Amino acid sequence: MDVLYGLHPVEEALRAGRRRFDRVLVARERRDKRLENLLAQCRQAGIRVALEPRDELTRVARTAAHQGVVALVRPQELLALEDLFTPDPARANSARLVLALDGVEDPQNLGALLRVADGAGVDGIVLTERRSAPLSAAALKASAGAAEHLRIARVVNLVRALEELKDRNLWIAGLDERGSTDYDQFDLTGDLVLVLGREGAGLHSLVRRTCDHLLRIPMAGQVSSLNVSTAGAVVLFEAARQRRAARQATSHAQKAAARSAQKGLGS
Repeated sequence: MDVLYGLHPVEEALRAGRRRFDRVLVARERRDKRLENLLAQCRQAGIRVALEPRDELTRVARTAAHQGVVALVRPQELLALEDLFTPDPARANSARLVLALDGVEDPQNLGALLRVADGAGVDGIVLTERRSAPLSAAALKASAGAAEHLRIARVVNLVRALEELKDRNLWIAGLDERGSTDYDQFDLTGDLVLVLGREGAGLHSLVRRTCDHLLRIPMAGQVSSLNVSTAGAVVLFEAARQRRAARQATSHAQKAAARSAQKGLGS
């Protein structure tokens, strides 16, 4: 069984409906409206709820940061790379945006990146099986439940996976402080894979060579780079901004063309 702890992760797992719950443990000491709403959702879904001392929840979660809620669930089913070849059905009319992580090992960074990816409208996530943080309870807590809504694939060889995504007409852009193009000067509106590297060390050399483009975040201070989750947030939300602007421009052009056609019919 996997462990989820914290109100956000448990609420989002319930809302997503992808997980099979064994039971939910609730601290006897906690009573508030938000918790009561969660318990009502559990009862409606037929999920067993047990009231336990807070210390028991701490033992099961292996942390005191559980906010009085711990869920025991079946492991999350990860996808194969092939499942990411087509866009998320919810975004079928949009250009594809995939986030690939090259050896991000800190569960807090992984969780933060998953939360950012969900907010920025990413179609899918590619993680490596080795030298990568697992989708642990700590990572899921840091994602605030976003992991429950994302399409996540694990691959053995990231370079091979990137080559396969290239074959599916996605461009590969790596974020690297040695890159030659500023991220906000690059067109992020097309079918794209953004690759982020390891904490401190960045992209592996083979991954770097596989990228079609290397982007950088210009830094005005003395520190040469940002934390990987912060850097990912900067670039992914720039991609979201560009894509939103492109959709608005297309919509305005279509409306203008429609008005012009109507005028033509009445002339």
